[in-house]
Amino acid sequence: MTIDQRGSRTDIDRVPELLDGLRRLSRGRFERSVGDEIQGVLDMPADVVEVAIHALRSGRWYVGIGIGPVNEPQPVSPREGSGAAFVAARQAVDRAKAAASHVPVAVVSGGVRRGTAAAGDAEDGVRACANAEAVLRLVGRLIRERTEAQWRVVDALRARNGRDPGRHGQQKQVAQELGISEQSVSRAIIRSGWQEEWAARPAVEMLLATAHGLILDASGPEAPNRGER
Repeated sequence: MTIDQRGSRTDIDRVPELLDGLRRLSRGRFERSVGDEIQGVLDMPADVVEVAIHALRSGRWYVGIGIGPVNEPQPVSPREGSGAAFVAARQAVDRAKAAASHVPVAVVSGGVRRGTAAAGDAEDGVRACANAEAVLRLVGRLIRERTEAQWRVVDALRARNGRDPGRHGQQKQVAQELGISEQSVSRAIIRSGWQEEWAARPAVEMLLATAHGLILDASGPEAPNRGER
């Protein structure tokens, strides 16, 4: 993933803040690559979705997701890594910038075409990337339209639900914690698209995983690594 700060010339450096948040959210390695840009490597679709949504929440970041092989052995520093996935992530963040008037996230294939069968897999991988991007943008629009009051409710719900953050329940406890009525909590859940977000996340994860498998198949057995993005 390559994540670049929006409007950095007129804003403060927000990279340390984002890195701090990503360390709490993901098992992946992220660090500043250059200027106000962050780069990281993940191998779990759920982590990719989590990081993308976290970055999109503030509206301050362009998010690029590149799917494909990376060269092994991987260096300790993500910014020293190489491979098709890194190239695709760079292309993806550039495309996210071009879509800045919409939800600034893009998913790009780093597949390699080799022969007729592999070309078919590569094309299917490109389509899976496009589908993942489309659903992720819909989720991104949901979260970007939330008010601060709605975020307080959904953040409290997530904190209370622990390992199953998207499940129902806990409204009464959240209402007591925030000092508001249960009706206000229920309205915030409905208007925030909380349940829709957590229903859509597995769809994005499935599409990313599908794209990953197709792209690695298209890259051939001689690809240096078959399990990273």
